[in-house]
Amino acid sequence: MTTIAYILGILLTVTLGLTLTPAKASAHCNTMDGPTAKDGVTTLETGNINYAAKWIMEEYEDELSEIFNLSQKVRALSPDAKELADRFFLESLVRIHRAGEGAPYEGLKPKGTPIDEKVAAADKSIEIGNLSPLKNMVTHEELHALEEKFQKAMALKNYDMNDLDAARAYVQAYVSFFKLAEGEEHDHGEHGHGHAH
Repeated sequence: MTTIAYILGILLTVTLGLTLTPAKASAHCNTMDGPTAKDGVTTLETGNINYAAKWIMEEYEDELSEIFNLSQKVRALSPDAKELADRFFLESLVRIHRAGEGAPYEGLKPKGTPIDEKVAAADKSIEIGNLSPLKNMVTHEELHALEEKFQKAMALKNYDMNDLDAARAYVQAYVSFFKLAEGEEHDHGEHGHGHAH
């Protein structure tokens, strides 16, 4: 068995094992529509691992880098190998991201998987730059509390992608905003990645 065939076999085994999970997403970051996977796709398209690395804690950078480098080698072999390698990288990114926040990994759900309506509204708020999508979903007091976290995230949004500290500061503010929008009031760990964004 060649080295490449062996690598492909490992990728296939891991990917199949990770995808045989329930269809309902338990977290925003567990879906292909979520920001973690989207940034993983951007990493694969651009070759800049920082898009993905901002979603993980610094201590996991080497692991993600090794997986990325392996995926880059395998994805050049054929269209099928590319699809498998990309999936392996995205699954691994989300798994490592979840490990960093102390949350279980339940697989990467496909595009279009339903998510909580508050999460969708919070996403829209970040996209358009105001809290109007959340106004009818939370109380006046909750909206006031959200405003501070929202403004912090927006202030950090235009970071330099090559400055991982700045990128991670944005992710922390982003997740803190999302957690409060969902009704959680505490942060997980120093990285602040919430388990349900």
